[in-house]
Amino acid sequence: MKMQGEYVFNGARAEIWELVRDPEVLAAVLPGTQSMEKISDSEYKGQMHVRIGPVSGVFAGRVLVSNEVAPESYTLTVEGKGAAGFGNGSGDVQLVDQGDGTTLMKYDGELQVGGKLAGVGQRMVETVSNSMIRRGLESLSKALQARLAAKSEGKGQVEDGAKVEKVEYKPPSEAEFAAAVAKDVAGDLFASAAEFLTPENQTALVVAFAALVGVVIGFFLGRRSRR
Repeated sequence: MKMQGEYVFNGARAEIWELVRDPEVLAAVLPGTQSMEKISDSEYKGQMHVRIGPVSGVFAGRVLVSNEVAPESYTLTVEGKGAAGFGNGSGDVQLVDQGDGTTLMKYDGELQVGGKLAGVGQRMVETVSNSMIRRGLESLSKALQARLAAKSEGKGQVEDGAKVEKVEYKPPSEAEFAAAVAKDVAGDLFASAAEFLTPENQTALVVAFAALVGVVIGFFLGRRSRR
């Protein structure tokens, strides 16, 4: 399935590049990430808890960075697998300096899934995947603003004789992240079905989706409280 989109960051391209190549930042902005380790300048490995519809589980995998042209572009190759199935993907990422202090990120790639994940349906997997990417980029944008604020205020820590700015950013919880993704899924399903429904049935569908989102939020909150 195709994964394609754009996102505008309110910051310089060099700043965005630093963030997307920092495993600690990436782990922080993606709720459900249990570990993220840098193996080399071009390889990372880690684990993430993922839920798509009725299928959930921990996926272990690695991320490879290739065709790197700092700070303009790179290619990501992702391989992940777990008890719930597997997912493999590859895509190109481009950062475009727009000349007004903002940076446009473009991404274009392909994703393949198998096992139980494939049984959920391509439309559901595609919607959840796109939502996770979009929500992750929103979190990354907030982390960027926290870093820029720290720099403007002269904050930071000294490591190996150099001053390093730390991202003081509180990411959304796993429950909040799941609720946002559930909302996106509900909206996508409603948009697809609405054109075939009468106004009366559309109202009923809205109520049903609201209940569904509530159930998903309740599930994740309950899951967190039992830990």
